[in-house]
Amino acid sequence: MLKIGRNDPCWCGSGKKYKYCHQPLEEKLEQLKKQGEVVPPRKLLKTQAQLEGIRKAGKLNTEILDMVAENIHAGMSTEDINRLVHDYTVSHGGIPAPLNYCGFPKSVCTSINDVICHGIPSEDEILKEGDIINVDVTTILDGYYADASRMFCIGEVSAEAKALVEATKEAVDLALKEVKPWGHLGDIGAVISEYAYSKGYTVLHDIGGHGVGNDFHEDPYVCHVGVRGTDMVLVPGMVFTIEPMINAGEEDFYQDEENGWTIYTEDGSLSAQWEYTIAITEDGYEIITH
Repeated sequence: MLKIGRNDPCWCGSGKKYKYCHQPLEEKLEQLKKQGEVVPPRKLLKTQAQLEGIRKAGKLNTEILDMVAENIHAGMSTEDINRLVHDYTVSHGGIPAPLNYCGFPKSVCTSINDVICHGIPSEDEILKEGDIINVDVTTILDGYYADASRMFCIGEVSAEAKALVEATKEAVDLALKEVKPWGHLGDIGAVISEYAYSKGYTVLHDIGGHGVGNDFHEDPYVCHVGVRGTDMVLVPGMVFTIEPMINAGEEDFYQDEENGWTIYTEDGSLSAQWEYTIAITEDGYEIITH
């Protein structure tokens, strides 16, 4: 880490002297590190200018999901959703982050029923009454990223499907109550997994949340199964997603060998996911997009 003098301008660009800005926080982090805690490096702490850019991307990302909510219905294809997302994003000055990301061919992920994540929109995939679908939107605006997903119930869905969708949303809301500066990432995983398991569901260990903002995927990895008081310390300026993938059946999954992206439940059971991007603040958290 670059050494900065107490009276030098702070690295974050605030214009304040280091001693009046990030020095007290970084000294606290250094002390925690000596005590054996996992602490975020400076690069994971967003500056005020970066946070403002991420907020703007988040505002557009939320607007896109609101637009999807207004238009999604039985009889439309998942490619119709892709077009809606792509056109709205571009017309509002954004870039759909998934498009061409590591070869992903579409502007949004659409994951229906037993698809856990990374469903690829298709003209041949038609939404029907009783489906549940996750629509996962990531938006780039002026170089900054924001990421969120929502579940949608198409018409009347089964009691089982409705319960899973509602429980997954509740797991995220419970996790948010645990989020606070100087807490731990493990607190998030603990509350999500405890709640999901109490409902008879399983939670994916191997696919989770991630840092976001300056890039699509950043550190830290956010596991949704955890132990309180463990993993990285939560520090003001961190930005990451909480996005548990919860299965009605077993946790086991497989990847579509043909397209190399889509993840399915091994046993064909339903899966649900909600995703928020949040920022850690001095006194709690801020929802960037949901």
